[in-house]
Amino acid sequence: MSKSGALVIIEDDIDDRIFLEKIFKDIGFKNEVIWFSNTDDAFAFLNTTIKIIFIIFSDVSLPGQSGLDFKKQLDGNPKLRQKSIPFIFYSTSANQQEVNEAYTQMTIQGFFKKENNIQDTTEMLKTIFAYWSLCRHPNTQ
Repeated sequence: MSKSGALVIIEDDIDDRIFLEKIFKDIGFKNEVIWFSNTDDAFAFLNTTIKIIFIIFSDVSLPGQSGLDFKKQLDGNPKLRQKSIPFIFYSTSANQQEVNEAYTQMTIQGFFKKENNIQDTTEMLKTIFAYWSLCRHPNTQ
């Protein structure tokens, strides 16, 4: 269902992590999933890893640096920008101001609102994974 490469998720809510892990198991998502609870650790990993990254999912509301500021930091790093890793916001707070800022001030490939319904979330994730499995971009092998 998906290309090779790890799925990186920056999420500080353990309940959301458990919810997503269940969905990944249910849909048979085979890629490695690498979790971070803060942007500092995620940035250090992304800046030094030799692993191929399939997609980055980030919450907007995070302790310390926000997801929005994290994405701006990634965009400002020539090495990470060159990797062209698909970046998706997945957040409870999906207010229009944040959506506008994400699309007009940085390079993102999606902004999705967290749903409490497992069926809706499952369909959304299956669609995202299917799209990025087929999509060609500079990071495609």
